[in-house]
Amino acid sequence: MNTEEKYEAEINSMDEYTYQWLPENYEDPSEPILKVTKSSLTTHLWCPKKYEFQYVERRPIDQTEAMKKGTIMHNAREDFFNAFDIKKAENMTTDEVIDYCSSLFPLDEYFDEYSHMAVFEAQRFVDARREGKIDEFLPVCNEGKFDCEIVIEANTDPKYPLRRDYKIHLQGIIDRIFQEESGYIPMEFKTGAWKDHKKTSMRKEMAFYQIMIENCSPTVLEKNGLQEGIPVSHWAWYYPISNHFFVEKIVKASKTSVFRSIARLIYAYENKEFPIKFYAPTCSHCSFFPICDEETWLM
Repeated sequence: MNTEEKYEAEINSMDEYTYQWLPENYEDPSEPILKVTKSSLTTHLWCPKKYEFQYVERRPIDQTEAMKKGTIMHNAREDFFNAFDIKKAENMTTDEVIDYCSSLFPLDEYFDEYSHMAVFEAQRFVDARREGKIDEFLPVCNEGKFDCEIVIEANTDPKYPLRRDYKIHLQGIIDRIFQEESGYIPMEFKTGAWKDHKKTSMRKEMAFYQIMIENCSPTVLEKNGLQEGIPVSHWAWYYPISNHFFVEKIVKASKTSVFRSIARLIYAYENKEFPIKFYAPTCSHCSFFPICDEETWLM
């Protein structure tokens, strides 16, 4: 079998998974296991009731301008890396590299953001060329989909003890993964504005990706251009609208925090408790705000 066929066989061999999960049926092998994504986990942390509305009950959410912008710009950045030709750019001047990068982005209403991105990538290319690391400029994985199964032990979070160990399914799309020296660096691309208070949540997002990469089978890794045995050494994120780029070595505490957050999510399913968390700046923009019961808000 070729790589694609092996990948499809690997995915099909996994247990079925769902957000409409019933822990009381866990012993039944015909029942699906819990599906967890970075977005679903983040939603539960932000507001369990929103998670219940969106993922368990599958109520529709409003499509916002921010969501539209995110989709368009993510597609543009993916296309940029697919189109970038190192041989074409390797002898260009810095200004020529900037012009070349600019030409690889679409002409639409996000021109200003693309201009920032073009300068950022041009400088990154020039730096890589100067350091003799031009082979590290392009990502080894560009918009890769990852699936794996892991076990969350009953005592993962003492504050939220579970009734048993549970196998769950993790799924997610990683924007980009770069390789430098002997380690992988997943990089998250964000189209909103950077705020310093986001660092903790960003670390948890990146730790979620780290856990997926570490637990995927060799077949899933190969499908996404990765090799088994190469560790995630760093992670990074990029907010072009704020001209903010950050990279650091992995933070082990963030990985532990992700496991505990998953245990807390499972605990909510076990006890069928998805309380409302009220936060005025964001609740008023939530699709489900009109149907929330303010008497149950958790301040």
